[in-house]
Amino acid sequence: MNDEQLLRYSRHILLDEVGIDAQQRLIDATALIIGAGGLGSPAALYLASAGVGRLLLADGDEVDLTNLQRQILHRNDRIGMPKVASARLTLGALNPDVEVIPLPRLADAAAGEASVGEAVRGADVVLDCSDNFATRHALNRWCVRHRVPLVSGAAIRFDGQLAVFDSRNAASPCYNCLFPEADDVEEVLCSQMGVFAPLTGIIGTMQAGQALQLLGGFGKPLVGELLLIDALTLGVSRVRVPRDPACTVCGPVEQ
Repeated sequence: MNDEQLLRYSRHILLDEVGIDAQQRLIDATALIIGAGGLGSPAALYLASAGVGRLLLADGDEVDLTNLQRQILHRNDRIGMPKVASARLTLGALNPDVEVIPLPRLADAAAGEASVGEAVRGADVVLDCSDNFATRHALNRWCVRHRVPLVSGAAIRFDGQLAVFDSRNAASPCYNCLFPEADDVEEVLCSQMGVFAPLTGIIGTMQAGQALQLLGGFGKPLVGELLLIDALTLGVSRVRVPRDPACTVCGPVEQ
């Protein structure tokens, strides 16, 4: 860590739970973020500002006017630009020390499983900021296979969810334990139902916080629990999520 980094990250280094050692782990780490939208925007901004050294950012969409209500990585003059290109500009301006690797073809994880596996294998943590179950389940399978912790977030209307799945922990459930994969699941999209803009900021920022704890090795990440947030009432509840011994992804079935 050079003198400029010591100054930039001084407010983290002053924390007893973080210090120089954990901050150096963040600088040396690689995070994979799937989605550069409502959740991925605040998550990527805080990971970059905190000094995570390498961000792999996957999104195949272009910036649209309807995105700007909540997707704070992007700007009005970038409408029509690929989101990963827009995100790279914003993150580079925020912290030039962070390497941002755009992955536009990795956005649909269900359609490119082999590429997803390669990206997950090269990451120290994965943040699922996607908006569909097929992608979430594909990411979960690869995270279990490669024993990479997965930070999952979701936001629709005024309802937010946050969970951490860490296959390095024998007691940890996986995403499939909580939401078993099924063909008849109906997708609920914010383009159809709407989403409260600050809620995506709350959940995405919390995803970043959980990822930093996992990478830095401090705190107590939300493993084995589901956090539910009602943005209308600021009600917060935690639900215990046990590992399913019969799970087809993380159970006794050979991976």
